[in-house]
Amino acid sequence: MDEAGWLERAIELARENVASGGRPFAALVVRDGAIVATGVNSSLADNDPTAHAELVAIRAACAALGSLTLSGCLLVASGQPCPMCQAAAIYADIERTIYAAGIDVTSIGGFDSSPVAAELARPFSERSSQLVHVPAAGADVPFREWSEPAT
Repeated sequence: MDEAGWLERAIELARENVASGGRPFAALVVRDGAIVATGVNSSLADNDPTAHAELVAIRAACAALGSLTLSGCLLVASGQPCPMCQAAAIYADIERTIYAAGIDVTSIGGFDSSPVAAELARPFSERSSQLVHVPAAGADVPFREWSEPAT
């Protein structure tokens, strides 16, 4: 299967998800020409705002491959990945992401992640969801224990 076929499969999965009462998003993780894992947006069913199709597919692919990283993999999405999903692809070391529907199409259904991207571009002090560092005694201990070999 080629990129057009993978995109077609992602769109098909997204349509099936809509028919099942889910949101219109699906994703595939592909390695060496084979689909490793798929995912659909299960945010509504799971009451989980992070259950985006790309994250579901990345989690499933990592589990299937027994790895924290997906180097050499392609992420295929039915719609343009949001900033959270783009960050997850970076964390997973996915080399390339392709998507079918751009934000001009996804926004028709009310799915426009550009406000989130704009929010993340703002300084921490100006964001609507504040990120505040509160130093706490012993906060360094888990990190030191992780970094130091056990004796």
